[in-house]
Amino acid sequence: MKTISLVYISLSGNTESFVTRLKDYLLSQYKGIEVQKIHIKDLVKEGKNFYEMDHPYVAFLPTYLEGGNGVDNGDVEILTTPVGDFIAYGNNASKCFGVVGSGNRNFNNQYCLTAKQYSQRFGFPVLADFEMRGMLEDIKHVAAIIADLYELEKEN
Repeated sequence: MKTISLVYISLSGNTESFVTRLKDYLLSQYKGIEVQKIHIKDLVKEGKNFYEMDHPYVAFLPTYLEGGNGVDNGDVEILTTPVGDFIAYGNNASKCFGVVGSGNRNFNNQYCLTAKQYSQRFGFPVLADFEMRGMLEDIKHVAAIIADLYELEKEN
């Protein structure tokens, strides 16, 4: 049984919705897997300590930035910094396959900027992005990336 870990934070519910639908899709399409959702907001809210991951994972990061345009200003992360703290904990950064960013395309240069910053900071790739809650095609796209990373076998 392979464990797929999805590390994320959701403040408005959009990322939670995407990760939950992704988990359901993965379980319906691939055999011999379990999908673990690790919601960093819950760890913080419950006062639990961060811990070192013992297997690879994919991070999901919505974009919350200070106001501005993402070029001259407005490139400072707010609200989602605990994800960075979790990734930086122990050797967690080395176990991260990469990050999936989300945001609102209306914010132009700020769209998924936090995911791009994490990619530079930690040295892993931005695997994909989706807008708001994501569409089924986004879920299928991210699931295919995860299937490649974890070398999963289709259910059929």
